[in-house]
Amino acid sequence: GDSGQMKAYLVSDNHDSLVGMRLAGIEGTLVHTPEETHDAIREALKIRDLAILAITEKAAEMAEDAVRQLRERGELPLVVEIPDRFGTKRGPDFLTKYVQEAIGVKM
Repeated sequence: GDSGQMKAYLVSDNHDSLVGMRLAGIEGTLVHTPEETHDAIREALKIRDLAILAITEKAAEMAEDAVRQLRERGELPLVVEIPDRFGTKRGPDFLTKYVQEAIGVKM
């Protein structure tokens, strides 16, 4: 059945953001190269009911064109860029609050 839950997915260039989001129940992929980043975005787009594609700033820079295309489509998923400084210094609550504020929904 359809739970009606908004799904989010993270494409991250750093492990800390990934761990933080996973603690909040958001899965993701670690990427190191533009190729990996593009692959991760393509895979994420196959997820049913994906509402939010979270992507760290560095990962977004590696796939600028793909991120721009997603933004310009004006459909879900919404692209939310996560500043690098949110990696280790703050807890997962901060990350999820940031995402919630960015998209304006409670998850």
